[in-house]
Amino acid sequence: MTKWEGINEFVHVAETESFTKAAKRLAISTAQVSRQISALENRLNIKLFYRTTRKVSVTDEGRIFYQHCRSVLDGLEEAERAITNLQAKPHGKIKISTPVTYGEQQILPLVNDFLLEYVDVEISVNLSNQKVDLVEEGYDLAIRIGKLSDSTLMAKNLTYRTNHVCASPAYLEKYGIPHSLSELSQHNCLLGSIDYWRFKEAGRDKNIRVSGNLRYNSGNGLVDAALKGIGLVQLPDYYVDAHIKRGDLVTVLDNTREPEEGIWAVYPYNRHLSPKIRLLVDFLSQQLK
Repeated sequence: MTKWEGINEFVHVAETESFTKAAKRLAISTAQVSRQISALENRLNIKLFYRTTRKVSVTDEGRIFYQHCRSVLDGLEEAERAITNLQAKPHGKIKISTPVTYGEQQILPLVNDFLLEYVDVEISVNLSNQKVDLVEEGYDLAIRIGKLSDSTLMAKNLTYRTNHVCASPAYLEKYGIPHSLSELSQHNCLLGSIDYWRFKEAGRDKNIRVSGNLRYNSGNGLVDAALKGIGLVQLPDYYVDAHIKRGDLVTVLDNTREPEEGIWAVYPYNRHLSPKIRLLVDFLSQQLK
């Protein structure tokens, strides 16, 4: 076992360039990580890291050692997954990140249904609109909306969303219905976290700067304001669909609505063979579509 001691700690420090972050990943103390790295360096008689008060960086020798150690750990993970695949029931923990409102309305109820079927799985969900680093922060899966930028992750399309511009019938009766994008400047447009709305006109994407007398970083708050006739709002379908169907909100400018955006499950490459991850992603895809 001596040959293996410190390898896991070394790989995590090399990937995070931080003893503290590596310790957090491994759920052990920073002091323990430091002791294991020092013991490993002494055993190998090689300096693996340059250390300063502000930064930890891998030496040239450490970089070579890391490539081999990472391959070994990946092989061990593959071996563990191969054995797990033989089991009839998935088990273990899954850590998920999802946007707040979409997570509350769509993902959490489905996770609950999944747990009723697979009782040996434990799931932890973090609701956040901040984009997390799946590998560094130890997430197995994240739900992301729109264009994907990180090509190092595996991705599966779950469903789509559509943005609607809408207002209450009372607002439209009082202030009129906009029939072109240029008319938005004559309306009270209720703002979220950005001060422009997105459209597609004559085959071209258009961002139209709008203004109004309120700004919320809450979609639910904007829905309430629109329902009370304060102004126009642009929001995804999962905020407004039920209100549109009841006639409490009316869509406008439908001919300039931008195309649907994808909603994705993304996960690190080394998770794609995990039965519990694969089952959960397939379950979400089937239910959402």
